[in-house]
Amino acid sequence: MTPDEALRRIAFLLEWRGASPYRVRAFHTAADAVRDLPPGPVDAARAIHLRGVGPVTADVISQASTGAVPDYLARLQDETGPDARAGWDLAAASTGDCHLHSDWSDGGSPIEDMADAARALGHQWAVLTDHSPRLTIAHGLSPERLRSQLEAVAAVNSRIGPDCRLLTGIECDILDDGSLDQDDDLLGRLDLVVASVHSKLRSERGPMTARMLAAVRNPRVDVLGHCTGRIITGRGRPQSRFDAEAVFAACAEAGTAVEINCRPERRDPPDDLLALAAAAGCLFAVDTDAHAPEQLRWQSTGYARAARIGLGADRLITTWPLRRLLAARSDRQ
Repeated sequence: MTPDEALRRIAFLLEWRGASPYRVRAFHTAADAVRDLPPGPVDAARAIHLRGVGPVTADVISQASTGAVPDYLARLQDETGPDARAGWDLAAASTGDCHLHSDWSDGGSPIEDMADAARALGHQWAVLTDHSPRLTIAHGLSPERLRSQLEAVAAVNSRIGPDCRLLTGIECDILDDGSLDQDDDLLGRLDLVVASVHSKLRSERGPMTARMLAAVRNPRVDVLGHCTGRIITGRGRPQSRFDAEAVFAACAEAGTAVEINCRPERRDPPDDLLALAAAAGCLFAVDTDAHAPEQLRWQSTGYARAARIGLGADRLITTWPLRRLLAARSDRQ
C-alpha cells in the first residue's frame, strides 16, 4: 500500500462515516502532496514538512511508505466493517465522471491536463462541462467559444488514444423560467449536459420548484447538478428551497440523473435529500465537479455516500460503459 492509496482510503472511510468535510479534505490534500514522492520509507519528521501534511497524516504517510497498513486506516476499517469495503469496490467500478472544468471557463488547467488525469485514473470516459454564457464570473462559453471547444476536444481525443474518451458537454445554467442558457441546437450536438442553478438561489420554494421541474424534464438535460447549491465550509451558503419530492419524481420519470457532487464544500445533495432521491427511483451521477486534475480523485468519497444508502452500480451512470451512457443520451433526445 502506498501513502497515496492509504490517504485516499481514509478519506473514503471518513466520508462513509459522515465525518466533517474538513477532515475528509485534509486527507485528500495530503494525498496530493505525496503522489510524486519516490518509492521507499519516508520518516514522519520529513513528511510533516510537505505542503498540507499535519501530524496525523504524516504518521499515515510514514507507515504506508514501508508497505504497512497504517494504524489509523486499520482502526477505521475495523470500525466500519464489510459494508464500507463493498463501497470501496463500488468506487473501483467507476468508469467516468460527468462534471469537470478546464481553463476555458473557471478551471485552472488546460483541457489536455484534465483528460490526462482522467485517463491516469483508469476512466473510460470523462465529460468536459465548462460553464454556459450567463455565468460571466466563471468566463462561461458563448456559442462561438463552445463550437471552438468541440474542435479542441476532438484534437485532444486524437492525441490521448482510445483508452479514455473525453466527451463534449457543458454545465448549463438553469435560467429563471427553467430554460437553458445555451442554443438548443448546440446542446443537441453535445455528448452530455449537466444543468445547474447558479443564480437567485434564495428564491421562494414555488418558483424554484417550477424552474427545476422545467429543466429536468427538458430532453437535452442528462444530469441535475448540485441540486441545492449549498456550501458547507467557510462562510457557507444555505441550501435552496424547493419541492424535492416533486423534482426527484420528475428526474426519475425523465431519466435525468441526480448528481452526487463530491466537492468537500458542497457534499450535495445532503443526506436526507440523497435518500429521498434514492427512494424516488432516480439515477445518479457521482461527479467531482473538478476544477483541477488532482480533484478528480475526490470521486471515491461520493461513492461512499452512494454505497452508504444502498445504491448499486446500475443506478450510478458513472459506472456505466461508454456505449450505455451515450445510448441513454440518444434515447432522451
